[in-house]
Amino acid sequence: MSETFFVTTALPYANGPFHIGHIMEYIQADIWVRFERMQGHRVHFVGADDAHGAPIMLKAEAEQQSPEQLVARIAAGRARYLEGFLIGFDHWHSTHSRENTELSQDIYRRLKAVGLIDSRPIEQFFDPVKGMFLADRYIKGECPKCHAKDQYGDACEVCGSVYAPTELIEPYSALTGAKPLLKRSEHFFFRLSDPRCVDFLEQWLGATGHVQPQVANKAREWLSGKGEQALGDWDISRDAPYFGIPIPDAPGKFFYVWLDAPIGYLAALKSYFESGKARANGETRSFETFLTAADTRQVHFIGKDIIYFHTLFWPAMLHFAGAPYRAPDNVHVHGFITVSGEKMSKSRGTGISPLRYLELGMNPEWLRYYIAAKLNANVEDLDFNPADFIARVNSDLIGKYVNIASRAASFITHHFAGALEYPGGTAELTQRARETLEQVQASYAAREFSRAMREIMAFADRVNQEFDARQPWVLAKDPAERSALQDSCARALYGFKTLTCLLAPVLPALAARVARELFGLEHPLSFADALEPPRHINPYQHLMRRVEPKQLEALLEAPPEKPVPETPAPSGATPPPASTVAADERSPPISIEEFKKIDLRVARIAAAEHVTGADKLLRLTLELGTETRTVFAGIKSAYDPATLVGRLTVMVANLAPRKMKFGLSEGMVLAASGPAGGPFLLAPDAGAEPGMRIS
Repeated sequence: MSETFFVTTALPYANGPFHIGHIMEYIQADIWVRFERMQGHRVHFVGADDAHGAPIMLKAEAEQQSPEQLVARIAAGRARYLEGFLIGFDHWHSTHSRENTELSQDIYRRLKAVGLIDSRPIEQFFDPVKGMFLADRYIKGECPKCHAKDQYGDACEVCGSVYAPTELIEPYSALTGAKPLLKRSEHFFFRLSDPRCVDFLEQWLGATGHVQPQVANKAREWLSGKGEQALGDWDISRDAPYFGIPIPDAPGKFFYVWLDAPIGYLAALKSYFESGKARANGETRSFETFLTAADTRQVHFIGKDIIYFHTLFWPAMLHFAGAPYRAPDNVHVHGFITVSGEKMSKSRGTGISPLRYLELGMNPEWLRYYIAAKLNANVEDLDFNPADFIARVNSDLIGKYVNIASRAASFITHHFAGALEYPGGTAELTQRARETLEQVQASYAAREFSRAMREIMAFADRVNQEFDARQPWVLAKDPAERSALQDSCARALYGFKTLTCLLAPVLPALAARVARELFGLEHPLSFADALEPPRHINPYQHLMRRVEPKQLEALLEAPPEKPVPETPAPSGATPPPASTVAADERSPPISIEEFKKIDLRVARIAAAEHVTGADKLLRLTLELGTETRTVFAGIKSAYDPATLVGRLTVMVANLAPRKMKFGLSEGMVLAASGPAGGPFLLAPDAGAEPGMRIS
């Protein structure tokens, strides 16, 4: 019976390029989608960028562009990755779209109408310099438990304590360094703790197949939690300034990014339907009719870090919003990817850059096969081991699969002009192919890809063993064995065709080449082709080369160090963003003697003022105890001059003065910037006095 699927992957955040975790997830979903299509089912596979939220707004500001420009720039680079790894989304969209605005506001109104949205005042830290309420990630201070400094507003990285940001000692804004103010604001909440939601989620989690058993167990822990672990209502609103979707009838309020992000799945699907691509894919129904159809299955592939949102909020939102919305049929959760048992780290040579993989000319189907050979239906981490990667690709794909065609085809082309005959008949071969096909199909359907690859390679072993046992190289020397030679090679090539069909979801480009170039097929491969004995082949062409160890070394090596500039940054201007510097972006080591040449001093900002004609500069008057300096600093975008007076900061006191069009700059103040925003002036701890040397 034919089925119809609506399949998505987790939406990547639109503040950076794809990483290897994205590619692993997309490959997993793409294999499953291709498998279902080969079964004869219709699949609509859509994706989108998660384009809203404070981090994107702040990063865009730091890069002096609009959030829309930042999102568009990131989106422009997506195709290179998706096409490079043969990931066949039918449509790619964005949560910053008309469709997502319409659907998010519609679902909100529906939830409000059934009494699952309410509002209440909350107290939240507010940055008076930035003029915005602060998420926990943008608040730092002293841990109230162990008194470790510079801990974030939700948990201590030193002692592991969890707390409210208001419990921090001497809190400060991670964006500007300013002391945050407690302000009240009216927020909107989705009443996830409502008994109706709890009852529905218990039923949904208990139904077979919606999520893996271990995921259901984890979600039930949240549902049945007590005290601090009790299921709470979900704050779905944020105050301006915020890059997101406005809440209807609530000026200055926006949907929290995690409300509109999953609705982006539906928005991408709606855009896909409205673009005409769905009709081109054989879908004649409307978007709304498709969603409510009994034969439509909504399937999501996600990582284990976001199951809280996808197994609680998302199903409840869809269910209580009512038709045409409905809870997902399946949420398939996978683990993370590590390298040789370690988390990603470019500085330790344990990072995998998908883009570098492609730039090195490495075959994307090597990675697709390796990931398939390691993935199963459990929520387990997948480890990328370089030696294992080389061994699996070279042994399985080259030594077992490709080896069959490269050896058997030459005999058929040379002795029989490409004709395949089976003097011994094909009934037994077809039955064996059917049994293997059924096993592999069941493994694919259950997302037990590693089991499917084992079953496929076991079949390849059997084909190779039988071919070797018949010794066609010996038969070819005896004219009396001509029929036996043709039979042995034809049997091997029948097996190769079956293997090609079985591997097609994983190796789509190679399988298409084999079907077209070797077997002369003009149609896309289906599993039915696995059971059709080939009758003729074209001359064999080289199919795949081996992985070379040096390619893995180049992929995993730490990037070359960047040289230290020979000339310092302009005096008085904030240095180029140090940002959250990745290990591979750090400068080469220096000696302690070289470091001592830099005279870092505590300075008090005695005055701060705008500079006429300068877009980025503020003129700072700095007190160093016994002297006063003037410094021009490029921090105008982040600071109101009035808020800087009296603050302590850090300056480079022995930097050569520099004549600028606005005056003489006599040093440099230190600041940092990065994805979270900036620039952020550095500040010494309490007790430091102007003029003190920093060492």
